[in-house]
Amino acid sequence: MFDVIHPDDLRLIARLHGGLPLVERPYRAVADELGLGEEHVIARLQALLADGVLTRFGPLFQIERAGGAFVLAAMQVPAARFDAVAAQVNARPEVAHNYRREHALNLWFVAAATSADAVEHAIQAIEADTGLTVLRFPKEREFFVELKLPLLEPVEADHAAG
Repeated sequence: MFDVIHPDDLRLIARLHGGLPLVERPYRAVADELGLGEEHVIARLQALLADGVLTRFGPLFQIERAGGAFVLAAMQVPAARFDAVAAQVNARPEVAHNYRREHALNLWFVAAATSADAVEHAIQAIEADTGLTVLRFPKEREFFVELKLPLLEPVEADHAAG
């Protein structure tokens, strides 16, 4: 794990909260903005992922706009079987990852595929493989929450004007 994150890493993460520039060499553009080298930016991102500081780095897609479908799903998994069931869920290509929660519904995941039928087929396969019920929570309404946690101390404005 990590104890202290280097200030350059914090600046890099803070900069990437807003996304990558849409240019031919986006890492170079970010590196130029931060006064770093392109190779250094790429190496730091790889290290942050390897060290577990970042758990994911990549685009977020609205799968419905691309013609696909998804559903948020949850399961009540006996504690003794949790790791095995989580591995079975993650083995499905329609599931990118899952989350463990301290709740009766202790395993949550998103299943996404090219159609609603394909998502349902994947969930039914998970139920068959695990012998457990999967609760489906389809999206009824979309909310956009752009969570950006402050990573750097704010720079105080100059209040010299009287």
